[in-house]
Amino acid sequence: MIGTGRLVLRAPVDADRDAIAAINADPAVGVWLGGARSRAESDHFVDRVQAHFAEHGFGFYVVERRDDRRVIGLTGIWHVPEENPLLAGQVEIGWRFAPDAWGQGYATEAARAALDYGFDLSIAEIIAFTARTNLASQAVMRRLGMAYDPARDFEHPGVAEGDPLKPHVVFVGRPRVYP
Repeated sequence: MIGTGRLVLRAPVDADRDAIAAINADPAVGVWLGGARSRAESDHFVDRVQAHFAEHGFGFYVVERRDDRRVIGLTGIWHVPEENPLLAGQVEIGWRFAPDAWGQGYATEAARAALDYGFDLSIAEIIAFTARTNLASQAVMRRLGMAYDPARDFEHPGVAEGDPLKPHVVFVGRPRVYP
């Protein structure tokens, strides 16, 4: 478990599946994921996240607000799945939040905690990627201190040709070195 002033980040449990499914099914969230996810797709995602936690001890965390214990999103680090052979095996940070939690700094607060935790595990580099048109996520990446690396930009293999979400940008985060 990881805590911040307003949030608790913890591994997902089966009791979280309804809340995660609601987030994944929201059309506004789905805009950046290639569409809203069905309950079966969401449950498969949770299964993969739980398996990643079991194997590596970290993954995508459920994000709860401390004040009301409501699950408002997910964020965390994990190894890029093999479905993306261009980046497979690298450690990625990502996030998704319920739309009513947007614009309140939760994504940056939670992702910063997850990023710092990854660096505490001696992960030397953590990447983030998103569609070139997803300026909101790119703004979070910049607030996290991640650097845009245009040499790593790619066409996402899981997105159809001609889809505006196909071109992806890559940002890189490395541990901060203090004098």
